[in-house]
Amino acid sequence: MAKKRIRIDMEDSDGARYDIKLEGNVTRDKVLKIFEMMDLMNIEEEQEVTNMDSVGSKIWNIVDKFFPMGKFTSTNILEKYEDEYNEPVKLSVISTYLSRFSTKGRVNRTRTGREWTYQTIKIAPKQQ
Repeated sequence: MAKKRIRIDMEDSDGARYDIKLEGNVTRDKVLKIFEMMDLMNIEEEQEVTNMDSVGSKIWNIVDKFFPMGKFTSTNILEKYEDEYNEPVKLSVISTYLSRFSTKGRVNRTRTGREWTYQTIKIAPKQQ
């Protein structure tokens, strides 16, 4: 199994920068602990500014816009992509990007029959 790596770069409101790198057995619980630490330090999640020139950013926009909580397949993304951007894309390209998103920890990927099912990983806000 490939060694997993996650790198998180943060900046607080005072301008201090934090670089955190997780390698090896990276689990959801470990990533959640990082976000809890960010909460303790009052570091807000930065909203990513996406460049809609790349196919990958367009695919992620589709995932984020149409499937923020539910499960989806690469075929679902293909249909929404072609409707949204009026341009053709190969199913294999979408599958490759979704696989990369899974490796980077942006989506969960599970085998369902002959195809993969994906679900975005969202960190729930802490209950007070």
